[in-house]
Amino acid sequence: MTSPFPDLKGRIDMSSSRWLLALGAILVSASISAQAAEKVSVRLKWFNQAQFAGIYVAKEKGFYEDAGLDVSIQPGGPDFPAIQMVAGGDEQFGVTSADQILTARSKGVPIVAVAVLYRKSPFVLFALESSGIDSPEDFAGKNIGVKIGGNEELVYRAVLQKTGITSNQLSETPVKFDMTPLLTGQLDVWPGYVINEVLSAKEKGFEVNIIWPSDYGIVLYADTLFTTEEMIRKNPDQVKRFVAATLKGWDDAVANPEDAAEITVNQAKRLEYDHELAMMKDSIPLLEPDDQPIGSMDQNRWSELHDFLLEGGFIDREMDLSDAYTTEFLPE
Repeated sequence: MTSPFPDLKGRIDMSSSRWLLALGAILVSASISAQAAEKVSVRLKWFNQAQFAGIYVAKEKGFYEDAGLDVSIQPGGPDFPAIQMVAGGDEQFGVTSADQILTARSKGVPIVAVAVLYRKSPFVLFALESSGIDSPEDFAGKNIGVKIGGNEELVYRAVLQKTGITSNQLSETPVKFDMTPLLTGQLDVWPGYVINEVLSAKEKGFEVNIIWPSDYGIVLYADTLFTTEEMIRKNPDQVKRFVAATLKGWDDAVANPEDAAEITVNQAKRLEYDHELAMMKDSIPLLEPDDQPIGSMDQNRWSELHDFLLEGGFIDREMDLSDAYTTEFLPE
């Protein structure tokens, strides 16, 4: 029997062929895009938490992908120090404090700061409100917790020097991370982050008095994005794309802290939304302490940090700061 629609089968065959060709082209394109994404890794300064929310946001919302990057985010901590992991060549980017970058360079480690994230340090000294301690002048005769050997001790001793308090006027006890001695009254003052330990104390029902080093003229850069001299020499375009996507993630996190907290809690089972949201919100004034964009770096501030470390004996020689940081990868 002759079909009443003699060319219909041909049209269907042709249409199917075109559809299959189009689908094939899409799949090939997607495959090529996936293959073209450059794999890089970023090592955080500490364990996963909202302190690094902008980086999680950049990955979750596709900013890295849009930049042609397949980014692996690795938590830091005592066993995975960011500087050693990146300088060793296995990872391309890291987050650490600005003072650690200068200290490492003074020892010959070829790392370079490419963007400052926390332009005001979260580090503070704090005491229970019930103690009545609300300034360094109140430290005399008190028991003070000190984190020995790092920039936190340096800042603490600089605060004492600025206010004329000497160590022999008080009692010092080396501490790490467990705040029980403060909360139980064994110690009177604790060194910690306003976006972490201070929050934890408040969540446990303790009101605290916060002593900001910046109130005593000690204003230092904190969390800083860095890479190696080799990466800058061999892959400058990749560095530029990574920095831009990371800063876009931070801008988004500041604009949408609730989203940032939700994305953060997916990074580790131990994280709780309310704590991470509070950390994110308390981070905003530290990420944006002035009208400059997140990532900005100032020569005078780096010079102040350099002199601070030199005077404190954390570096033993003057350094060429033009080798230690660069603004060339920051967005226009």
